[in-house]
Amino acid sequence: MSYPEPRYLGDNGAVSAAFRPADTPPDLVRGANRTHYLATHATTGGDFGLYRVDMGPHAPGPGTHFHRTISESFFVLSGSVRLYDGERWLTGGAGDFLYVPPGGLHAFHNDTGDPASMLMLFAPGAPREEYFEQVAEKARCGGQEFADFLVRHDSYFVEEEPDGTARG
Repeated sequence: MSYPEPRYLGDNGAVSAAFRPADTPPDLVRGANRTHYLATHATTGGDFGLYRVDMGPHAPGPGTHFHRTISESFFVLSGSVRLYDGERWLTGGAGDFLYVPPGGLHAFHNDTGDPASMLMLFAPGAPREEYFEQVAEKARCGGQEFADFLVRHDSYFVEEEPDGTARG
């Protein structure tokens, strides 16, 4: 194993850290869901994107999909989150973690009557903010505009069986 090539070539380090206080208001509010942009592709120089998603009771999530260029990881902070790992639905509780490599089928939602919170990590970092902010509107438009939007944001949805599992 080896480390990647150096990207910082200075001798004394740099003052470049980014701090986000816990009481920072959410960046995106959609109904009972709140998304906090903890570290975007812009703030990490494309290394990763980290988001906290606070879901209200019975909050739907995306259908089964995959990404070609990014991995996605889920870390449940509180509550109960249903996570699809490509084969089965799992119930994730506080401290549970799911890693999905590029190409891996996945989905999530909160099917309980209680709120839930989780971290989502995308690596490498991608401009997911536009996706989060516009996906509902683009889905309502449908058609080619929505299809192009999904491809632009590396999101490839697959058909699902009535029980919510992916066809394959």
